[in-house]
Amino acid sequence: MSDDLYEDAIVGLAKAAHGAGKLDGADASAMVDNPLCGDRVTVEIKRDGGRTTAIGHSVKGCLLCRAAASMLGLHGTGLTAAEVTTNIAALDALLQHGAAPPAGAWPELIHFAPVSRHKSRFDCVRLPLQAAAKALSA
Repeated sequence: MSDDLYEDAIVGLAKAAHGAGKLDGADASAMVDNPLCGDRVTVEIKRDGGRTTAIGHSVKGCLLCRAAASMLGLHGTGLTAAEVTTNIAALDALLQHGAAPPAGAWPELIHFAPVSRHKSRFDCVRLPLQAAAKALSA
């Protein structure tokens, strides 16, 4: 795999592990996995009025998946399902078309730009956001 996928910003996000761990008292959770590579993400949330008040995640996966989960943990408090969907769309545009994230999107999304050259790794980055969207819609 190309070293360009593992730039310092991605490694730093993965190591920071923002929001990693079980969330006691969660009122919703969702697990998604990628059977092709074995990545598995569980996101747990507490919410009030359609917004998260706390978020936690458990990741069994590659560095890209862990970095994306950490990005979610960094921005997870206060999210609505619509905001997660907006960031998934921004990530998809970045991965599929090289489009820069729009104003208001999470700034860390741009660090995943090198993944756009590795289609087989798209789901590694998308899994944590998919799990969050699923938990928020539960």
